[in-house]
Amino acid sequence: MAYLSTDDGRVELVRLDTGERDGFDLDAPRPKAGTWLDYVVGSAWALGLAGKPLTGLRGVIASTLPPSAGLSSSAAIELASAWALLDDSAHDVDRFELARICQVAENRYVGVQSGLMDQFAESCGVEGAALLLDCRSSEWRPIPLPPDLSLVVCHTGSARRLDHSEYNVRRNQCETAVASLAAIDPAVRSLRDVTADLLDREGARLDPVAARRARHVVAENARVGETVRALAAGDLPAVGELFAASHESLRDLFEVSSAALDAMVEIARSVPGVVASRMTGAGFGGCTVNLVRPDAIASLRVAVERQYPARTGLTPMVLPVRATAGAGRLA
Repeated sequence: MAYLSTDDGRVELVRLDTGERDGFDLDAPRPKAGTWLDYVVGSAWALGLAGKPLTGLRGVIASTLPPSAGLSSSAAIELASAWALLDDSAHDVDRFELARICQVAENRYVGVQSGLMDQFAESCGVEGAALLLDCRSSEWRPIPLPPDLSLVVCHTGSARRLDHSEYNVRRNQCETAVASLAAIDPAVRSLRDVTADLLDREGARLDPVAARRARHVVAENARVGETVRALAAGDLPAVGELFAASHESLRDLFEVSSAALDAMVEIARSVPGVVASRMTGAGFGGCTVNLVRPDAIASLRVAVERQYPARTGLTPMVLPVRATAGAGRLA
């Protein structure tokens, strides 16, 4: 986002890809309209709720990533908007606090009951690193990525819209599982407190769908720790196996994958030099994330462009990316 601050309390933005212009007044934020501007209005509303001083602006907004690709574009708009909307006196705001504020915009204004991960990654990103976040304690730290591997995103060409997906349904199903398990063990406050042993003993007493969701989350939490240890040890085969197990669990237990995502992962895994591949984001279309040796990126691109359209009828995109620092202001 490029912008000029104003003192008139008016926000007006132009999308460079479509030329669409829209805006609102800070003292009278408009109701949710189901458009891209909701994320800007929501950020302004949440910042005001947090007592942050705001400024009007005139600006343009653009992206180099495909829209509706499941790459946290809503969080990117929220964070970019937040930095632009903050008055100069508030630009020392804590990055984690700003992520929390933007999550409030997503949850309470846009209406998607997302967790903090997307806003956190957009705000607190570290060059060359993944991020490990403890959502209970709010502690976090960067996890260095292997310097001899590249990040490659493969877009399935199947767009997804999180507010129209079953994300909120999955969250409700997990909460149902927690309620049932808490009746058995009062120490359970979230699926974070559930062990595989508890699920093995008591899973038959849960709603079958809620039980599948819980099994995915409990195992996925364990895989996160295993992946951190494998990266620290340089055990790339283990990282690949963990990515594969994660994707299979998302497909079979959490049921958020798709035929397009599964095909993309299968093609990537068949390419020598692709170390790991899985779907990313909330699913139901969108993208996969891949750890790839730099000299294998061209082979991955060729394999995807040759095989994927024939299998799915969709047009893919292969996008080498990199882990960078979080959102902020540039002079």
